[in-house]
Amino acid sequence: MADAAVNRSRGRNQRVLIAADKFKGSLTAVQVAERVTAGLRRVAPRVEVEALPVADGGDGTVDAAVAAGFERREVRVAGPLGHEITAAFALRDDTAVVEMAEASGLQRLPAGSFAPLTSSTYGSGELLLAALDAGARTIVFGVGGSATTDGGAGMLAALGARFLDEEGEPVPPGGGSLSLLATADLSALDPRLSSVDVVLASDVDNPLTGPKGAPAVYGPQKGASPDDVAVLDAGLAHFAAVLEKTIGSKAAEYAVAPGAGAAGGIGYGALVGLGASFRPGIEVMLDVLGFAPALERATLVITGEGSLDEQTLHGKAPAGVAAAARAADKEVIAVCGRLALPPEALGRAGIRRAYPLTDIEPDVSRCIAEAGPILETVGERIAEDFLI
Repeated sequence: MADAAVNRSRGRNQRVLIAADKFKGSLTAVQVAERVTAGLRRVAPRVEVEALPVADGGDGTVDAAVAAGFERREVRVAGPLGHEITAAFALRDDTAVVEMAEASGLQRLPAGSFAPLTSSTYGSGELLLAALDAGARTIVFGVGGSATTDGGAGMLAALGARFLDEEGEPVPPGGGSLSLLATADLSALDPRLSSVDVVLASDVDNPLTGPKGAPAVYGPQKGASPDDVAVLDAGLAHFAAVLEKTIGSKAAEYAVAPGAGAAGGIGYGALVGLGASFRPGIEVMLDVLGFAPALERATLVITGEGSLDEQTLHGKAPAGVAAAARAADKEVIAVCGRLALPPEALGRAGIRRAYPLTDIEPDVSRCIAEAGPILETVGERIAEDFLI
């Protein structure tokens, strides 16, 4: 009887921080936190839980900011194929979080279709304009999940730049047309950019072109054939060469800088045209979301994402959360849809243990379709292992 009373009281002094990313295709980061919380409280009803959904700059970044208290702002912009869509950014005081995938992401293309040569980042530039109009003095520009490989030319055009062909006509949208570029004029870029701090937030540190550049590494994910990749790589190289004639050697330096190849080269456009500074996306977002004080309050941290694999270790949200928690001497566990890392790799990343959905439901398709209820069961198991 006494033991039962002790067990019921366990968790009362525990404070769990859930700082997980989305399970792509199944659950948003907010939903992940909600489901894990429900499972924890079935077993340890008195446990204190604080949810801080996180993102690394890719799709879901605005949602994470809104969950942390930012205001969601919606605006009509051009999608990657030029059709008008409603996209959102987040604003708190004079800080805006702008997610390029909101305007120019793969999810903005018709289901099952790709447009690797013609998709444009023009709408991302319109989102940045909306943030400027809202009074932003600091813009966290999260880039990832793009449908585009235009080097940010569309974005810069929306902000006032002019890219003309030999006949003085605007170059058509998309990376496939960059080889037609004859002259670039950045002099009419929105003057407010010179007094705004733009932070390029990404988990990608690839250069603009070459074997590790944006077209070669990420083009196939956007439907680019080998021939398309060659066209896009040559187009981006030409884009950088024309910009070098316009603004000097900085254009060539930015092309090989970390982050230039992010989101189809929009990182390059942000560096060369917006004066952006590059930082790993999860580091920026943890700062913006107020992770440090939340971490200080926690006794246990739960992070995670849809797939814990080798990519996770290279700048993804769970690795960033675990690194910060380990530095604060806080224990970290992870939830995921599938686990492709051995225990020793998890340990090196600062994650004590991972709980994949596939341990409960081996059928991956059912894990995706029923991720919520299965994740609640995972939450129960975590509570049994760590809270009672």
